[in-house]
Amino acid sequence: MTTQIAVRLPDELIEYVDGLVASGASPSRAAVVLRAIEDHRRNHFAEQDARIYASLIGKEDPDDLDGLAAWGTTHPMGID
Repeated sequence: MTTQIAVRLPDELIEYVDGLVASGASPSRAAVVLRAIEDHRRNHFAEQDARIYASLIGKEDPDDLDGLAAWGTTHPMGID
């Protein structure tokens, strides 16, 4: 299911988006916006994972992944 929304963007961003569409790099304005949001979401989760990893690795020995392994056993992976 998808939902249509209205978004106001500055003229310079519209020019950039329209350039991507005109060049064939993207099929539509909506595809550009969708890709930007997906990239932002992916980056957000990667940063979150990096913070978790940084808090769990061994401080004296960064190759010690025991803390990360212990954390992983108590959190569902969400992969089926």
